[in-house]
Amino acid sequence: MALDVFAPWDNPDAKPLIQFKNVTKRFGDFTAIDDLTVDIFESEFFALLGPSGCGKTTMMRMLAGFETPTEGTIRLAGEDIAPIPPNKRAVNMMFQSYALFPHLTIWDNIAFGLKRDRMPKGEIEARVDEMLRLTRMEQFAKRKPHQVSGGQRQRVALARSLAKAPKLLLLDEPLGALDKKLRQETQFELMDIQEKTGTTFVIVTHDQEEAMTVASRVAVMDHGKIVQVSTPDAIYETPNSTYVADFIGDVNLIQGKADPKGDKIYIAWAEGQPEIVGTPMSDFSHGQDVHFAIRPEKVSISADKPEGAANAIKGKVLDIAYLGNISTYHVELPGGQVIKAQTANNRRISRRSFTWEDDVWLSFTDTAGVLLER
Repeated sequence: MALDVFAPWDNPDAKPLIQFKNVTKRFGDFTAIDDLTVDIFESEFFALLGPSGCGKTTMMRMLAGFETPTEGTIRLAGEDIAPIPPNKRAVNMMFQSYALFPHLTIWDNIAFGLKRDRMPKGEIEARVDEMLRLTRMEQFAKRKPHQVSGGQRQRVALARSLAKAPKLLLLDEPLGALDKKLRQETQFELMDIQEKTGTTFVIVTHDQEEAMTVASRVAVMDHGKIVQVSTPDAIYETPNSTYVADFIGDVNLIQGKADPKGDKIYIAWAEGQPEIVGTPMSDFSHGQDVHFAIRPEKVSISADKPEGAANAIKGKVLDIAYLGNISTYHVELPGGQVIKAQTANNRRISRRSFTWEDDVWLSFTDTAGVLLER
């Protein structure tokens, strides 16, 4: 029996929890969000990813109610949220700085919003205890925020944000202050908590790895527009533009002219070099500009020309980056273009098979790369 895959965005009958409809936000002459339309579904872990200034925080602030759209509408559970003040929305926001009250204990920090809502005392106690258990902070309940670590403060802020059971939790660069190892651990904790509570999470991040790890879908943004929104694997394997291919992970980009033959495209890209053979996902016409994007791990490197490879190009090793688990070779081609090839170091003592200035062959299949129009 096939497992039910969580993909409400593929179901035409699924009703989105959040709908951005032709939303534009201007600050004076500057357009921060440009005619943006996107749906986010219940129980999604949705990531807004992009460089600084691309509009992702503005989108989040509009959801929270700190900004209002200049044009267009934002709906939450079918209701236009523009007239609803921030404190009346079923939305909570967790800030990068955590914004905990230093003079209150962790227990009281979590209870703060519930007390303000005049929830009965017994219910507050039960809810705070549940949040402490969920974030594994029970033994720290009586401590003040400065008496716990940064990672634990992050969990307190999360517990406080979830205490009021919001429909939607907004996370603004929530792991920015943590070191790399703790970030990675906390990413899995976030996913675990999101799954247990079923709350819809929208996270803003400029860290591709983070977005790829936690999100059910990623929206890649540029200059106030969403360039592509899809699952992490689709964004990585089938980017819709060179911008997305380049923004997510490492990529080689080769520009050339297309020559369609049968179900393949032959790309003329450098004088005196063999054409690159690729398998297109859309139609290209003869002579059309084409960008060939291929990930370094899909490029093989060898001393001799491989037999029967769809694509084989000769070059010279320019640089080697040894990263423990993988080595990345920067190989210069005769025309001056540099291509990266990656190999896994799956043996502890690996002979460095190639060194600087070595002549090598790079090879890849005709389905390894993606052909892009822009």
